[in-house]
Amino acid sequence: MITKTLFALPLAAFAFAAVAQAPLTLPSMIPPPAVAANPANKLTLQLSNGGTVVIQLRPDLAPAHVQRMQALVRRGFYNGLTFHRVMPGFMAQGGDPTGTGEGGSDFPDLKAEFTAMPFLRGTVGAARTQEPDTANSQFFIMFAPNAKLDNNYTVLGRVIAGMDGVDRIAPGEPPPEPTKIVSATLGG
Repeated sequence: MITKTLFALPLAAFAFAAVAQAPLTLPSMIPPPAVAANPANKLTLQLSNGGTVVIQLRPDLAPAHVQRMQALVRRGFYNGLTFHRVMPGFMAQGGDPTGTGEGGSDFPDLKAEFTAMPFLRGTVGAARTQEPDTANSQFFIMFAPNAKLDNNYTVLGRVIAGMDGVDRIAPGEPPPEPTKIVSATLGG
């Protein structure tokens, strides 16, 4: 019995090391050429703090979420809304017409579209309740990486210009003088 155990331990350690070193396949940070070339996949936010933020939307990662955001932008839904939950070192959340974190659009909630895309600085994600299939109109922009969100929230896109404007979004839950989205447009 002892001989079998002594023999099995090195094999188990070798098997664990092989699994631990297996490469993790992540989606590319660079969007496919067709996604990048489509003007509808560039979202520009003009902020009340003077910032202009350009977001590369990623329908290859989250087709339903991106389609929802595009439909809401075309309606003018985001114009005038605030960033109601802004946590320095974490994220800025907006897209709620009530400004409380409780609101959404008149569209139904979306099914989660989780991927292995990491939540890094500038990543744009779909905000939701504790339940996975509750995203609607709210979104957040990351100030810093946060691996706890990976595979647990839907990645919509990434800031490709204007992160300085994101950094200047007024902090608070809610901020005393919240930063507004003056206008949201597609086509940047």
